[in-house]
Amino acid sequence: MNKLLIIDGLNLVRRIHAVLPDENDIASVNVRTLAACHKMLKLHQPTHVVVVWDGDKESWRKKLYPDYKKGRKPMPEPLQKGLREIKQNLEQAHITSYDAESEADDVIATLALKITQNNGHVVIASTDKGFSQLPQHNLVLWDHFNQSAFNITDYERKLGVIHSQFIDYIALAGDSGNKIPGIAGIGPKSAADLLNKFRTLANLYRLLNNLGPKQAKKLEEGKEIARISYKLAQLQCDLPLNINLKQLRYQASVDK
Repeated sequence: MNKLLIIDGLNLVRRIHAVLPDENDIASVNVRTLAACHKMLKLHQPTHVVVVWDGDKESWRKKLYPDYKKGRKPMPEPLQKGLREIKQNLEQAHITSYDAESEADDVIATLALKITQNNGHVVIASTDKGFSQLPQHNLVLWDHFNQSAFNITDYERKLGVIHSQFIDYIALAGDSGNKIPGIAGIGPKSAADLLNKFRTLANLYRLLNNLGPKQAKKLEEGKEIARISYKLAQLQCDLPLNINLKQLRYQASVDK
């Protein structure tokens, strides 16, 4: 049975780089990145592995909403310059890299869904909770830094909504980390309460007359931004990728 380990490249190396006392110490980033990958390979025992990296093109999300991820710190220049060497070191260890055109998220989602829909297993190594919207069948979201799997039940309890409502929740309440706006005046608790009552965003908008006039007005005025926020939060899982699973096979013997 195929088991694919997908590593969110920049999510990993930026966190490794951020804790180093010297931002120019790319040699340490190389060593720690390779060690992290080997640790995940040993733990998860995948048949295939790929590290997916963000590309340089402007993402469709940024075109849709220019303030998307606004204010996020740019990648430190030494790390940017060192990425090529990091990727080369991974290739020498038989760990394949794949460069997305823009954001890695949609590539990761596309790969994950393709494998799980064909009864394979996938481990996504990332701290990005956006991947929680993916179907959980045969899928593990792995936080390398906490050495723990993402617990979907705990996350549902934290947000106050169920898995199928995660994107609707962001459409209403927004996501401050990615600068997804949501509707002004609708916070996390209100979003959860509304979805517990109306189940879906579409159903909520069909039944605005059942709400008090003040809240109904907020929702009506925020309908377009809710639509945009929903799109920004939703992962694209059907990208055409010029990659074959055979290219990602990991030769475990090399790691011994």
